[in-house]
Amino acid sequence: MNRYWHVLGLFWSTAIAAELEYRLNFIIAALSSFTGLAGNLFGLFLFYRNGYSFRGWRWEEALIVLSIFTLLQGFSTTFLAPNLNRIVSHVQNGTLDFVLLKPISSQFWLSCRTISPWGLPDLTFGVIIALYAGSRLNLTLGNYLASIIPLMLGFVILYSLWFMLGATSIWFVKIYNVTEVLRGFLEAGRFPMAAYPAGYRVFFTFIIPVAFLTTIPAEAMLGRTQIVWVVGAAVLSVVLLMLSNALWKFALRFYTSASS
Repeated sequence: MNRYWHVLGLFWSTAIAAELEYRLNFIIAALSSFTGLAGNLFGLFLFYRNGYSFRGWRWEEALIVLSIFTLLQGFSTTFLAPNLNRIVSHVQNGTLDFVLLKPISSQFWLSCRTISPWGLPDLTFGVIIALYAGSRLNLTLGNYLASIIPLMLGFVILYSLWFMLGATSIWFVKIYNVTEVLRGFLEAGRFPMAAYPAGYRVFFTFIIPVAFLTTIPAEAMLGRTQIVWVVGAAVLSVVLLMLSNALWKFALRFYTSASS
């Protein structure tokens, strides 16, 4: 385990040093994140401007959900997209051969090889919104701490889903459209699940687990989640993580390498 932490430190230090050579990109990323956040806030405002509210969700409480969604966007941009989107190119170009020859877990290498600081604006904006809404709702430090575990579980769930899609590139090679479909489904997490009809709530909870990514961490922060949902999120994250590893090992049986 110590060896993996050491390798991770080397990976991320070199990646950040390389990315910071293009510092103008950070300003562009910050402007892009701010524009996207403004659009999300405007979309949420359209529901609440005439006194309407989602069932059981005040404006400030809906902002908590949006803050969690923004944090997930930052997590995806910082950790997932720069790594998992490259699985396709590794398969196409044959460079996956070199990954498999390394004396380290190929899933670890593909998942953690690089990091992008361009997701930091989203992470920052997510924290700012959570702090602003929390101040209006009189949330305490305990409320914020209570949401950490569900939020971490949401990160694991999102990573596992994304990696499993990346693993299918062994068979289908070009899966960019599939990952975009996943990102499209995740857009539903901008709003509380109460905003959707019953059928959609079932779909976004038990088929595509969007509820475990945003609504449940938000409810934990607000102090009104049921422990059964947190346990369910923990079980789901462990199952999906194990399934992602099993699917990757199974997919590698069909990888013929660039030289064969």
